[in-house]
Amino acid sequence: MAVIWTKATRDTHFEVRRAGRSIRLYTNGVFHSQFNAANPISDTVWNLLLLPAFFGPSNRMQRVLVLGVGGGAIVRLLRQFVQPERIVGVELDPTHIEIARRFFGVTPQIAELVEADAVDWLDRYRGPPFDLIVDDLFGEQDGEPVRAVEADKKWLGLLSRNLSDDGVLVMNFIGTHALRAATAELREAMPGRFGGAFHLSLPDYENAVGAFIREPLSARRLRDALRTASAPGVAKLGRLPFRIRRIQ
Repeated sequence: MAVIWTKATRDTHFEVRRAGRSIRLYTNGVFHSQFNAANPISDTVWNLLLLPAFFGPSNRMQRVLVLGVGGGAIVRLLRQFVQPERIVGVELDPTHIEIARRFFGVTPQIAELVEADAVDWLDRYRGPPFDLIVDDLFGEQDGEPVRAVEADKKWLGLLSRNLSDDGVLVMNFIGTHALRAATAELREAMPGRFGGAFHLSLPDYENAVGAFIREPLSARRLRDALRTASAPGVAKLGRLPFRIRRIQ
């Protein structure tokens, strides 16, 4: 693995590394993003964040919000496989935005990147709701990834209020316990809003990705959608070694 770019600020060290044909972002030693334009489908957490977009027809996902851009891997995946009309990415760190544009190819044609605090930005937002919201808000502490925004009732309510009626909410957590606690908070904060709650995971990651949808669909619905999707390459996503189960 080769380091191709570095930058140090007062308390943050950034590295962009190349691993084979993949580009990776590390911030304070924490792995934040990976993307391979030649082979975008891989068993990484960013592909896991993409999968819930296919719970419904892909042409329904026209307005997408990504909170926590990092290097922009999920943005590139969404543009390639979902092709929404608009992607907005909100990122607090200006260096992450620089890296996303320079090394991960997140051009203005692919997504609108906004430098802002995600909580403040969403609280002030007054536009139309989003069909898909991806909450991937992470920072670092002692060399480990930590959620940057607590998934409490206030935050979950704010996310829900900016989601379209048939929209999908995707949230990234470290560990099953955090996901289950957030699911309980979400159901208490927005009773009846989400008929389906799912836990997605991959063998080599401790990340627990939550997918929350309006309809009480089954996990099989997602696998069937991936298998039969007409968008180029989507069927290959279904071959990833992911596990999905309903959260009771």
